[in-house]
Amino acid sequence: MFGWFFPLMVAGTSHPPTQSNSQNATRPNIILVFSDDHARQAISAYGSKLIKTPSIDRLASQGTLFTRHYTSNPICAPSRATLLTGLYSHANGHKDNESKFDGTQPNIAKMLQSAGYQTAWIGKWHLESNPTGFNHWEILPGQGAYYQPKFITPKGNISTTGYVTEIITQKSLTWLKEASSKPSPFFLVIGHKAPHRPWMPGPNSLPLFRNQTFPEPRNLRTDYATLSTAAKAAHMGIGSNLRTKDDLMVNNTPPVLTAPQKSIWESIFKPEDEAYNAEIAKTGNVIGANYQRYLRNYLRCISDVDRSLGEVMNFVEGSSISKNTIIIYASDQGFFLGEKGWFDKRWFYEESAGTPLIVKLPPIQRAQYQIIQAKNQKVSALTSNVDIAPTILEAAHVQVPSTMQGESLLPLINAPKDKSVIAKHTEAFGHFYESYDGEHKVAKYVALATQRYKIIFYYELNEWELFDLQKDPTESLNLAQSDKHAKFLGEMKSKLTHKMESIQEDPTVIQQVKAGLQQTHQKQPNASTSFLWRY
Repeated sequence: MFGWFFPLMVAGTSHPPTQSNSQNATRPNIILVFSDDHARQAISAYGSKLIKTPSIDRLASQGTLFTRHYTSNPICAPSRATLLTGLYSHANGHKDNESKFDGTQPNIAKMLQSAGYQTAWIGKWHLESNPTGFNHWEILPGQGAYYQPKFITPKGNISTTGYVTEIITQKSLTWLKEASSKPSPFFLVIGHKAPHRPWMPGPNSLPLFRNQTFPEPRNLRTDYATLSTAAKAAHMGIGSNLRTKDDLMVNNTPPVLTAPQKSIWESIFKPEDEAYNAEIAKTGNVIGANYQRYLRNYLRCISDVDRSLGEVMNFVEGSSISKNTIIIYASDQGFFLGEKGWFDKRWFYEESAGTPLIVKLPPIQRAQYQIIQAKNQKVSALTSNVDIAPTILEAAHVQVPSTMQGESLLPLINAPKDKSVIAKHTEAFGHFYESYDGEHKVAKYVALATQRYKIIFYYELNEWELFDLQKDPTESLNLAQSDKHAKFLGEMKSKLTHKMESIQEDPTVIQQVKAGLQQTHQKQPNASTSFLWRY
């Protein structure tokens, strides 16, 4: 077994933990850098061949990288609600991007505040209601703007001049300098807008990738032959749904740019516009030209975020707080970078629901918890965004409420191969609630991933997908249509039902899942008559 003995702080504890003076003296500072739509396949520490991310790689080399981390509801606002509450969407009440988050409910900031923490959220918030539990907050209104962004604060709105990633970084560093001079520990969330659509890189990253041609994913041009009719109906095609001007920035100099910003922008984009237009005129290869243009700007935005993380790490490592500051890098969800011919997110396929998570524990914390955090450690157990809140609370010596639905990841960091620890991290659940009458036409679903297999049920369509991730990592072959896999499909359906019951999911959806338990397999209906007619 491993050196892990905190019986008064685990989930389900009914008595508050006893806090000794030594515990109070060594409560860690916690910095969570939370980007938006950052695909794992756009991080070189995760094996990306598209981009080098030296700062994120540096964090991974010093800490633990989770290779199978998932977002339970892969869109912006619900992911943040789960981050704050440690609850799935049905339990915290925030299921989509349109509703307002109930800030009166418990969240980790309030719990850390009660334990003596300074708390702050700076950057993208996207939960409609104002932050609660934070001593300091400066948030973008809605999605915010890339250039000359406005910020909402308790004292009113403020306008800024510059690029959003750089401004968020400087605001965060200013707060960190003040917070680190005080005796009480701090919790800071740095919420980046980038690389959210539309992809508008900053001046420092615009010159990158100018002459680079990116390799196309093998399934950039796919017919979705065995997938559900939901996949066939989606509106997120690289060739068909990306907007030439508003998404790809072709022949588009944003009027909001200052004169110096405009000069840099046009020096980069004018020759790229000419090359893009010439390629379309010559070959008619819209999907290929769009893919290159899309990747170039998306990855430029990633470079801005990576540079920001490096500045934060440099500040921490250059100050006295380095010995007792936890740094976490994560994203609200993943993103399609041409896989299946798509951009965007929302699905429970790997590129979308799979998201980065890297945790670095400082020396004091490793010693206090008797944790051996190997350098460049990788954990392959399945983890979820519901696990982040209990992880932060346990690291801060704050009791984890029994109502939280996640599990602390500290035991996994300490003993990633211990079977008793892994047993708590063998599944990842997902539920997507948005109407498929929306912009992207993604059908509602519930899903469950295991170490090797994944099942997805589009419950409004009564259609199933089953994938063997070991043999089919691109999730191209739907085994739900195979007689050979009928028995295993039934077993995975039962696992999905059990998971939904254990977390007290919507009884109506559970009944829909149960109604399909007797179906051994199914042939997908003709898309032209069963699903596409809706649009």
